[in-house]
Amino acid sequence: MTSTSTGPLGDVVLELNEVTIHDDLADNELVHGVSFTLRRGGVVGIVGESGSGKSLTCRAVLGLLPQHIEVSGGTIELLGHNAAALTPKQWTGLRGTSISAVFQDPASYLNPSIRVGKQVQEVLRVKKGQSRAEARRGTLELFEAVHLRDPEAVYRQYPHELSGGMLQRVLIASAIALEPDVLIADEATTALDVTVQAEILDLLASLRARTGLALIVVSHDLAVVAQLCDEVLVMKDGAVLEQGATRDILYAPQHEYSRLLIAEHEQYGLERYLDSPAALPELREEELDYA
Repeated sequence: MTSTSTGPLGDVVLELNEVTIHDDLADNELVHGVSFTLRRGGVVGIVGESGSGKSLTCRAVLGLLPQHIEVSGGTIELLGHNAAALTPKQWTGLRGTSISAVFQDPASYLNPSIRVGKQVQEVLRVKKGQSRAEARRGTLELFEAVHLRDPEAVYRQYPHELSGGMLQRVLIASAIALEPDVLIADEATTALDVTVQAEILDLLASLRARTGLALIVVSHDLAVVAQLCDEVLVMKDGAVLEQGATRDILYAPQHEYSRLLIAEHEQYGLERYLDSPAALPELREEELDYA
């Protein structure tokens, strides 16, 4: 397996080895043998159509699978912890502090009756034990970090008063509030227009460069993957059909399904990444890690 980065890669923060996921209710295997290694500062992309198993894989990494669905084989190692051995209390401690996530519809993850600043502030108060004043200052700093204009004004607003792009930035601020090692962006830009999508992707890239944040980017959009990811897994029907460095997958796909995905997406802007090698993450010989 290959992990690459535009800069020096750090320690392994997440490793999946032949992970399978089973639906006990339907007695059906949903995900078949997913493996990848994610290092500090690295970005792994998972692409595929709806139902391919990409979001289920991420929920397994977060310890958030539905009750009747379980990891039935393989291992997940998160910062040296065997995920299968973690208690609910330990998972609660790790989420936010070690691993966090941003999902497709930010409005559904925010309380509509509470001002957004108060919601982020509460994360800092509960998890970091900060005073009200400290948490408020920290929230405003986070809003600045995710490039929200006029953080004071945003702090006082309710979710329905913000645009989709602003809501996604608030959710990212909340997700990085506790400085996690790993951030999962699960279709985080899907509902946004092209301009706002580009801004969010630039923000994630900036956070990665500045903090060494490791990212898992889940998307059906290959242009998103081309812009941000070092390594790509192409999934269909719960299986990984192809896996490798972004350049290899996008320039020389080996599987017919990968070729179809690329052909379908070229008309939506992928060609500008394929035509411009500088837009793709650099592939450095010394950074290849075969596992």
